[in-house]
Amino acid sequence: MSVFYLAQTEGGGINFLLPLLLLGVLMYFLIIRPQRKRSRRQQELASSLEVGDQVRTIGGLLGVVVGLGDDWVLLGIEDGRIRVQRSAVAGRISPDASGSGS
Repeated sequence: MSVFYLAQTEGGGINFLLPLLLLGVLMYFLIIRPQRKRSRRQQELASSLEVGDQVRTIGGLLGVVVGLGDDWVLLGIEDGRIRVQRSAVAGRISPDASGSGS
């Protein structure tokens, strides 16, 4: 009986690898590719910031860019100024979306 069992499992290599390959392709399209797109958009945003842009940080602060460095941004906020990393800027906001104005 064991000879019969071995004969059935010898050709099963491709049947084992195919689901793993499909899982890898699925992970690429559902996880890796979207993350790369988000990362690329974030880098484009950080490099295109200019003085006067109204921005929102990942922490929820709203401010106006008043200074730029290589890896930091100086934001003018209601109570003064704050320096944050460029990667902490989540996006630009339109002037009318800031509410009371910063």
